[in-house]
Amino acid sequence: MGAMVYWVILSLSILALGVWVFWSVRGVRAYVRARGKRLVTCPETHCAAAVELDAKGASWKAFRGGNYFRLQDCSRWPERQDCAQDCLQEIETLGQGCLVRTIVAGWYSGKTCVYCRKPLDKVEEWTGHMPALLDPDQKTVMWGEVPPEKLPGVFENYKPVCWSCHIAETFRRVHPELVTDRPPRW
Repeated sequence: MGAMVYWVILSLSILALGVWVFWSVRGVRAYVRARGKRLVTCPETHCAAAVELDAKGASWKAFRGGNYFRLQDCSRWPERQDCAQDCLQEIETLGQGCLVRTIVAGWYSGKTCVYCRKPLDKVEEWTGHMPALLDPDQKTVMWGEVPPEKLPGVFENYKPVCWSCHIAETFRRVHPELVTDRPPRW
């Protein structure tokens, strides 16, 4: 009788662990899908707005078996913080297509560096050396310096620059006294 109770308890424990893992995976997947800045068109102002979903809330709600879709931050807040959040419909429709990193990677696709002509097709590594931009004043800037809601204007007026050329041009701009330009030998 004791061995049978042991096997029942063990079976129930394994079942409970399986259910917990299943719900945890749902929560983690919801968190991963909900994180990241997104670029949407504000339904009230019809202008570009950078929004961020409440990833922790989405994770917790998915863990408990439901869906949660609310904004955590918006570039139009705090002035319009009490809006109806109608932009969530656009996010639901576009899915990962409105993520800033997806939009930026799509913009770089097929482009080459303005300085060295190196192809910039693979902008998948967001933790490594990201390409930069050449602004109309001929100054290179990193993506962290560009507000996401300004992306439509950036795509029209800025040019792509690879990481290596961005570092070289930044050094040239900051320390011109240390740079010697030599003509090419060929």
